[in-house]
Amino acid sequence: MYGGRFPATARLMKESTYFTNAISSAPLTPISHASILTGLQPRNHGVRHLFRERIRRNAKMIQQILQENGYVTGAIVSCPGMNRWYGFSRGFETYDDEIPRLPDGSDPLNTVDVKLRGLALKPANKVSERATAWLERNGRSPFALFIHFFDAHWPYSAPKGFGGANAYENSLAFVDYHLGVVLKKLEELGLDKNTTVVCFSDHGEDLNGLYENDKGGKRLGHPEELGHGCLLYDQTQKVVLIIRDAGFSKNREIRAQARLVDIFPTVLDLLKIKYDGHVDGISLLQNAKIPRIAYSETFFPDELDKKRPEFSAAVSKKAIRIENKYKIIFNIGSDEVEVYDLENDPHEQRNLNI
Repeated sequence: MYGGRFPATARLMKESTYFTNAISSAPLTPISHASILTGLQPRNHGVRHLFRERIRRNAKMIQQILQENGYVTGAIVSCPGMNRWYGFSRGFETYDDEIPRLPDGSDPLNTVDVKLRGLALKPANKVSERATAWLERNGRSPFALFIHFFDAHWPYSAPKGFGGANAYENSLAFVDYHLGVVLKKLEELGLDKNTTVVCFSDHGEDLNGLYENDKGGKRLGHPEELGHGCLLYDQTQKVVLIIRDAGFSKNREIRAQARLVDIFPTVLDLLKIKYDGHVDGISLLQNAKIPRIAYSETFFPDELDKKRPEFSAAVSKKAIRIENKYKIIFNIGSDEVEVYDLENDPHEQRNLNI
């Protein structure tokens, strides 16, 4: 996304500070978003699996704080992983989590199969349509709008013709186009100069060999990885993070390691809202040069059917990523620890602990 091939994102980058080493707390949508919206790591907000745990009631969410400070709050989300069941709707006056049922008529909330679940989504054109309508209704008041696109997930079935070298990139281009629709609406309403924009992805995607750093799929030794969820390598943990606000420089790249859990305190810092509760993140505005250790985890392998041969060897994992220099992955329930020198081995192909 940082390559300049997607017009809306490229323009946003020129108007923003962007972090080229931002790290997600988990390679699954509900867990990662719970960390983003609470400023807490999974152990503290409580969501570790799909539809097993809800966000803890004592975990304050950023939209609740904004609402308490006079902001009109709304959200348009597009997949099962953002369902209000988890607690995401707390603090949003409007929470649009409507999605279709699966092609066979079943409820997508009842499956942990990430590929099957991906068939139930609200496409980007509907998200942008509802987001722009919300802005027209609420843009005259201080507002906080959260919009969520899901099209860059399996089955990568966005309408053709938006660009990109393959179906995945075409889906990214489709999302980029509709991100541009929302940003244009801000301009039309005269809101763009006084609106903070935080653009991020909650996790990345392993395309089973489509790109040189991929590791998923039987041929590459990880048949359990179906896009994302089971592994903690950079292809799913390094994510987009772009912030447009007068408090940040325009067209500035920050290579120092950042984390999605830092969004919560950063936004409150930009809006000059004080919060005395505990957060695990650090404001990127005030502490951009402080070295950060990024924590990630996945317990998704616990939810897989281990009777299926492709999932039999899958194990849950925790990882720490140290200042863009080292990645250490702990394979839970085994003695295997992986260590990677990210400066000399950016694709994490040589485990130093062998």
